[in-house]
Amino acid sequence: MRLNQNTMLLGKKVVLVPYTSEHVPRYHEWMKSEELQRLTASEPLTLEQEYAMQCSWREDADKCTFIVLDAEKWQARLDPAEESCMVGDVNLFLTDLEDPTLGEIEVMIAEPSCRGQGFGTEAALLMMSYGVTKLGLTKFEAKIGQGNEPSIRMFQKLHFEQVALSSVFQEVTLRLTVSEPERQWLLAQTSHVEEKAYREGSAEQQ
Repeated sequence: MRLNQNTMLLGKKVVLVPYTSEHVPRYHEWMKSEELQRLTASEPLTLEQEYAMQCSWREDADKCTFIVLDAEKWQARLDPAEESCMVGDVNLFLTDLEDPTLGEIEVMIAEPSCRGQGFGTEAALLMMSYGVTKLGLTKFEAKIGQGNEPSIRMFQKLHFEQVALSSVFQEVTLRLTVSEPERQWLLAQTSHVEEKAYREGSAEQQ
C-alpha cells in the first residue's frame, strides 16, 4: 500500500516502518523457518520471489504492511542498517469487497528471542490505531492457527472475541468491532505513539 510508504510509527517497545527492499534478505531468512511457515500458512519462496512479493505488497491497495523494529535497538544502533533491528512484521488485509471497513490483521514476531516481551501487542495496537484513524476501519478480524495459543491470548487481551472455529483449516477467527468506547480505549493505548516521515526519521538515527 502506497499510503504508508513514507510513514514511521514510533512506540515504546517497537517502531513500525514500511516494508522496503532493504528488509527483504532478513525477511527471507525468517521465512525459511518451518515453524513460521506453519504459523503463517506460508509457502517457502526464493529470494527473487520475496523481492517480487515486497513490490506487490507496496503497490497493492488492499494490503498495508509494516516491518516491526526493536525500538531500543533502533534508538541505540551503531549499524545504520535497519535489518539489524528487525523483529517481525504486522499486516492489514482489506480484502472484503462488501465491507471496506473490515481489516484482517496479522502479527508475526519472527525473532524467537523477542517473543513474550510485548512487541506483538504494541505492534498490533499501533496497526489497529493506524487502521482506524487513517484507513477508516471499524472492524478487525484475526485468523490464527488453533495451536497458536500465545497469539490467541494476545488478541483476546486486545478485546477480540472468538466468532468462528474451522476444524478443516484448524483455524480460530477472532473479531473486534470498534465501538466508540473501544475507539477511545484504542486511542488511549496509543497516545504515546509518534508519527514521522520515514526517511526523515531514519536519517536522524544515522
